[in-house]
Amino acid sequence: MATPLVLKSKNASALGRGHRWKVLGVGVAANASFSAASAGIPTTAVWLRGGYHLTNSELGLVLGALGLGAALSELPWGVLTDRWGDRPVLLTGLLSTAATLIAMSLLLVPATATLGWLVVGMGVIGLLGGSVNSASGRAVMAWFAEGERGLAMSIRQTAVPLGGGIGAGLLPWLASSHGFAAVFGALAALSAASGAFAWRWLRQPPDAVHRAARHEAGAAPLRNALVWRVVLGIGILCVPQFAVLTFATVFLHDAARFGVTAISATMGAIQLGAMAMRVWSGRYTDRHGNRRAYMRASVIVASASFVALAVAIAGGLAHAPWLIAAMLVFAGVSVSAWHGVAYTELATLAGAERAGTALGMTNTAVYAGLFVTPLVIPHVLAAGSWAIVWLAAGACALIAWPLFPRPARA
Repeated sequence: MATPLVLKSKNASALGRGHRWKVLGVGVAANASFSAASAGIPTTAVWLRGGYHLTNSELGLVLGALGLGAALSELPWGVLTDRWGDRPVLLTGLLSTAATLIAMSLLLVPATATLGWLVVGMGVIGLLGGSVNSASGRAVMAWFAEGERGLAMSIRQTAVPLGGGIGAGLLPWLASSHGFAAVFGALAALSAASGAFAWRWLRQPPDAVHRAARHEAGAAPLRNALVWRVVLGIGILCVPQFAVLTFATVFLHDAARFGVTAISATMGAIQLGAMAMRVWSGRYTDRHGNRRAYMRASVIVASASFVALAVAIAGGLAHAPWLIAAMLVFAGVSVSAWHGVAYTELATLAGAERAGTALGMTNTAVYAGLFVTPLVIPHVLAAGSWAIVWLAAGACALIAWPLFPRPARA
C-alpha cells in the first residue's frame, strides 16, 4: 500500500524547482517557531525564577524538561517522517504544539501552576515541537541538490537563532510586563502561523527530484558507525551552546548586573551573529567542498573562546561588564556557526531518503544535552564560579573534535 511519501498532491506536477525556496521558507518558519520556545523561554529565566518562586535547581528542571521532551520524541518523529512524509508530520507537530501553548497560557500561569505541572507542560512542548526538525530537514534535502544543500540547510538552521532572537527580544519584555500567559500565547500564535505556511506550501518535489533523492540512500543510519560519530559530535558540541542559551541571562543579571534591555540586547546579538555565520558557512563550504574541515576548525575556535571568557572572568574583568558581554557574544556565535554544515554532512552520509531518521538521531542527542545542561550548571556554579562554568563549556566543546571525521583524501 502506498504511503504519503510517494503520493503526489494534485498540484505536485505543476511545481517547478523555484518552489524549493517556498519549502525552505516553511522549514525556516517551523524551526523558528519551535526555537522561539526552546531558546526563547530560557531568556525569561530571571522572571521565570521570580514569578514561579523557583530555586536555581528548580529553574534548571523546568528549562531542562523542554529538552527532555524533544530528546524523547526526535527519533520517533524522524522515523515517522521517513515513513509517512514531511507534510503530515510537520502539520501534526505544529498545530498540536500551538494547542498545548494555548492551554498553558490559560492554566499554567504563576498564580495557579505548580512546579510539577509546569515541568509537564514544558515537556509536552518538547515532545510535540520536536517534530519540526526532522520533517523540515528531510524536505530541504529532498528539494535541494548536492552543491546547494549546505547553503539551504544552513539557512534552515538560521531559524534556530532567528527564533531565539525573536524570543530574546520579545519574551523577556512580555514576561516582565504582561506575565507568562502572554509569553505562552505569543508562542502559540507563532506555531499556528507556521502550520498555516506548511499547509499552503509544503509539497512533495517533482518526480525527477524525488527519484534523484531516492538514489542517494545509503546504509541505514542506525547501523552506520560514521553517522553515529557525527551524531555524538553534534550532541556534545551543543552542550556549551545550551549553557549560553539557558543560563547566560542569569549570568548577565547576577554577575554583570545587566537589566532587561542589556540582557535582551546581548542575547539578541548572539542570535543574530549565529544566523549570519550559519548562512556564510553554508555558502562557503558549498563552494569549497570542505564541510568536514570546517566542522573540526569550528570546534577549536569555540573551545578557545570559552576558555578565554573563563580566564577573563577569573582575572577580574567581571568589573568590565560590556567587555565580558562581548566575549560571551563571540563564544555564543562561535559555538553556533557550524550547525547547518554539520547537519548537511550528516544528512548526506545517511542519504536524502533516510535523512529524517538521521536528523532524528542527532536531535535526540542535541535535546538530551538541552535537558542535562541546565540541570548540571547550578551544581557546577554552587561548587565553583562562573569562570568554572565557562571553562567546563570550553572543555566539553573540545571533546567533539575527534568525533567529527577527517576530510577525505583527494
